[in-house]
Formats: sequence, C-alpha cells, structure tokens
Amino acid sequence: MPLRWAIPATAALLLTGVAEVRAQTAAPPGEKPPCFDQFMPLRQEVDKRFAAAKSGIDRKAPPAELCRLLTQFTQAESAMVKYVEQNAVWCSFPPNAVQSMKDGQSKSGEYRKQACTAASQVQRPPPPRGPSLSDAFSNPVPSGSTTSTGRGTFDSLGGNPLAR
Repeated sequence: MPLRWAIPATAALLLTGVAEVRAQTAAPPGEKPPCFDQFMPLRQEVDKRFAAAKSGIDRKAPPAELCRLLTQFTQAESAMVKYVEQNAVWCSFPPNAVQSMKDGQSKSGEYRKQACTAASQVQRPPPPRGPSLSDAFSNPVPSGSTTSTGRGTFDSLGGNPLAR
C-alpha cells in the first residue's frame, strides 16, 4: 500500500474506534461522560498530529520529514491507546473499540517504519570514478598536445634522418 494512503486508512480505523467509544460512553443529556476531560485532549492531539502528517503526505514531503511527522503521530496515538487500555473498565470503553484502536496503532506503526526506512536510505551520488585498468594500460588518446606534425623518425625523403 502506498504511503500516501497510510494516513487516511489509519485515521479511518482510529476514528471508527473513537466513534464506538463515544457511542458506548454516552452520558445523560447535559452531563459530560466520565473520562471526558482526560480523553478529549489526547484525541485532539492525535487529530492535530494526524492533520500534520496527512498534509505532509499530500504535499509529498521528503522522507525524513514524513518520518518525523509519522513518529509524532504514532506517539500521540500510543498515548491515547494506553489511556483507553488503562481506563477501559472505569470509562466504559467497549472491548471492540480498544481492539480497533490497537489495530489502527499497529498499521500506523508499519507506515512510520516504511517512511523512516525510506528516509534512512537517502540517495547519495556515486563517488567519482577513477581510471579503469584499460585506461591505465592503453596508449594515450590522440590530441593536439600528444601528436606532432612534420618530420618523424622514419621520414627519409629529406635526407638521412641520422645526420640531422
């Protein structure tokens, strides 16, 4: 799966889990559900970091930046999942919501790993090549500085080459 689809897929899994949590923890009208004050800041942080990672993917950011954004997203998501796991009974989080959040966390962890692997394999230009073995043993390439015009060793039309 391409990396650009990673964030929307993770968000769908995450938001499905959050929607299930909201449905199960509905409080009487006019009252906040239990754990609302602790859970909502975690969820807002996940949403904020998700939006940053999604914008990085949409604008095709370099792999190093995507790695950083996805790492921040998975850290926030891990904090939220940890809170939900620890307070599942007290806050009435349904088990399937916790499981879907864990699945989303594992998927986003895989996408983070892909992005960070791509960032670590930055394309470096190849080192400059030295002369090859055939270059070292071959005759020099004829050029204006390596050729001479005029009389050579075997030019005997003008007389004895040894007498000159």
